Amino acid sequence: MAPDDALASGQTAGGRDRMLVLDICSSSGLEDWSPDLQKAKVYERILLDLILGRLAPGARLDEQSLAARYDAGLAGVRDALGRLALEGLVIRRARSGTTVAPLDLVELRQGYEARALIEPHCAGLAARHASKAEAEAIRAAFDGGEQAARERNLPALVAMDQRFHAAVARAGGNLALARILIPLQHKAARYWVFSFGAATEAELIADVEQHRAVADVIATGDVEGARLAMMRVLNIMPEATRPMVQG
Repeated sequence: MAPDDALASGQTAGGRDRMLVLDICSSSGLEDWSPDLQKAKVYERILLDLILGRLAPGARLDEQSLAARYDAGLAGVRDALGRLALEGLVIRRARSGTTVAPLDLVELRQGYEARALIEPHCAGLAARHASKAEAEAIRAAFDGGEQAARERNLPALVAMDQRFHAAVARAGGNLALARILIPLQHKAARYWVFSFGAATEAELIADVEQHRAVADVIATGDVEGARLAMMRVLNIMPEATRPMVQG
């Protein structure tokens, strides 16, 4: 896909499924950015398009084109790109501009290993510390998940997954871990989307059920059970992705 095509694709598709977005800024450890700020809204919209591949790996991102695409000011776009660069989702260079980060298999494996160490611990912390409202928010993240899986509604599944993992990380009460974990989840979602076409309906539904099982255990306060349930989530992935992580 040519760089300008990357900006054009999804231009009109964004309205409804961008509204699915993620609630990242208010639920993921980005507490220094109010979700009402324009840069926070632009960040979420660019993030979703990066995850969904509407902004393709290697595509050049022109700030003015992005401002027009998202009906935003240049300052908000620049701030959003700066944050995405810190997460490693885009690459900014002084004279060549900003491009979408490539999909790198070494980075995928390393990110998976890091998540396998951190995320079960965060689930255990959530079981210990989550309020009733936080536990309910974790479970509600996958409301309608089976239907989305049957319909192969990729934007909905991505939004559910990101909301779920962000809610678990926040409910654990350790913002230092949340700040490490959530960018890893954003990167992992790009690879999951890449393999989505090869995932069966059974795999997608199993993934929804496993996430919901984590929520159920967290609600009981079972710390070790929550850790184990999250480990099972991390072991469930489409077969197209598994060799990239484990190979």
